[in-house]
Amino acid sequence: MDLSAIWSVITKIIDIGIVWLAFYYILKNVKNNIKMVLIVKGVVIILLVKILSDLLNLYTVGVLLEYIVAWGPLAIIVIFQPEIRSVLESIGRTQLLGRHKILTVDEREKVVYEIMKSIEYFKKNRIGALIVIEREISLQEYINNSTKVYADLTDELLETIFFPNSPMHDGGVIIQGDRITCAGSVFKTSMNPNVSKRLGTRHRAALGIAEESDAIALVVSEENGRISIACNNELNYNLTLDEFRMKLIDELSPKTEVFFEAEESESGEDNE
Repeated sequence: MDLSAIWSVITKIIDIGIVWLAFYYILKNVKNNIKMVLIVKGVVIILLVKILSDLLNLYTVGVLLEYIVAWGPLAIIVIFQPEIRSVLESIGRTQLLGRHKILTVDEREKVVYEIMKSIEYFKKNRIGALIVIEREISLQEYINNSTKVYADLTDELLETIFFPNSPMHDGGVIIQGDRITCAGSVFKTSMNPNVSKRLGTRHRAALGIAEESDAIALVVSEENGRISIACNNELNYNLTLDEFRMKLIDELSPKTEVFFEAEESESGEDNE
């Protein structure tokens, strides 16, 4: 095999890899957007009906569907422009190699400890709070429009920020790694029609940021002191302190840690 043939194979592999990578990031972000999921479902249904009409020779249905297929993409772009822009923004904010600080075990334990101390205080005293922990997708858009803090994460600072009648009480706090980056952040609220109407703005904002990104949003209700966690496009409502702690630990834990532990245990067995 000469050099040109080898180079041709390499370029084809790169070409296919780029296409699959693009599909991966598009599908990953579409999955976290309720309206975009509905759009995709609608397009799939239309295509299936079009195939069925061709097989059964349904002339009238086929003609109508041809018009829909021809003009549908333009209509989708015009009607769902905000949702498409949201997905493209999410892709643009995603860092391919990750941007958040990888916490050590001790740092992770400290983060959980400080957050849980403040959550217990907020729950006991019925103080509303919204704490958002950034992961792979950048929240710089919200950081730019909020009050910068850039301080070590402590329960005292969180309690000061969310103290009733303080200027930043109604906004959210964004945590990057083991530091509080900003306070007073305003997030887009979820438009999910399945969300209970009893939920307030904080819970809808928490679910909104969980739908838009991979962040972890921690919420304390000002009315009844109930604590909840929104992540992975879901709202885990009214958790106990133990459930809240375990969920937080699980979401903060690196997903690759299990593989390292498995490799270590296997090597230990080999040594024995």
